[in-house]
Amino acid sequence: IVIGAGAIGVEFAYFYNSLGTEVTVVEYMENGLLPREDKDVSKELNKVFKKAGVNVLGNTAVQSVDTKGKNIKVVVKDRKTEKEETLTCDIVLSAAGIKPNTENIGLDILGIKTNKHGFIEVDGYCMTNVAGIYAIGDVIPTPALAHVASAEGILCVEKIAGQHVEALDYGNIPGCTYASPEIASVGLTEKQAKDQGLDIKVGKFPFSASGKASAAGTKDGFVKVIFDAKYGEWLGCHMIGAGVTDMIAEAVLGRKLETTGHEVLKAVHPHPTMSEAVMEAVAAAYDEVIHL
Repeated sequence: IVIGAGAIGVEFAYFYNSLGTEVTVVEYMENGLLPREDKDVSKELNKVFKKAGVNVLGNTAVQSVDTKGKNIKVVVKDRKTEKEETLTCDIVLSAAGIKPNTENIGLDILGIKTNKHGFIEVDGYCMTNVAGIYAIGDVIPTPALAHVASAEGILCVEKIAGQHVEALDYGNIPGCTYASPEIASVGLTEKQAKDQGLDIKVGKFPFSASGKASAAGTKDGFVKVIFDAKYGEWLGCHMIGAGVTDMIAEAVLGRKLETTGHEVLKAVHPHPTMSEAVMEAVAAAYDEVIHL
């Protein structure tokens, strides 16, 4: 039983399922797998995992875990029906979040501030409240990702060296989940854009319509793009499919350079490739798609 269906929970659920292990994923939020991703991505992954034999319990709370007997007993409750159920398993993997390893390392002696969750508080250049002491990576309250920690390390060292540097844009950090299919995203989801009251254009291109995906036998998934209707700003990009973690960088770079939808559309993409699905999704957003 995997508790939590974020990136870590999904990756381990996929891994154990691929080895032939019977896997149940329990997720508190209602969308099931990857609830913080775009809803269409979560829906697609739920479908793929169900087909693979993974039991997904969305909108479900873990009430208790009993490890005393030979088998572990996990009591869960459906948050909608209030019905409780006891599940048995050999191993429980808790993937319901992380906490920083900042205890007993001398922060209190130095007077370095932490928040209520134990994360070290820093400014836009990763400096703590104590001049000359910096913190990066999983001990600060930023996305706990290797590429974020690397960027933060470079940023603070360049700042220490006296170079002119810009604070990281945490709204343009790509997130990747390494299951099969892969998931990659950056920027706003469709719901987030609508909740902000933005007038948007949304385009979606399925890999089932991709020649490269068909030839490779990897037709699951799609590319979804979200643009501001007035200015053409690339608000978000969400992908699920084979190799999409290698494709998301186009959206990250495009957003960094303030690329518009029409500029992406007019940038010729090679055929046949998986990456041309980005261009096709943009074409769909602007009612110019011809390969669907």
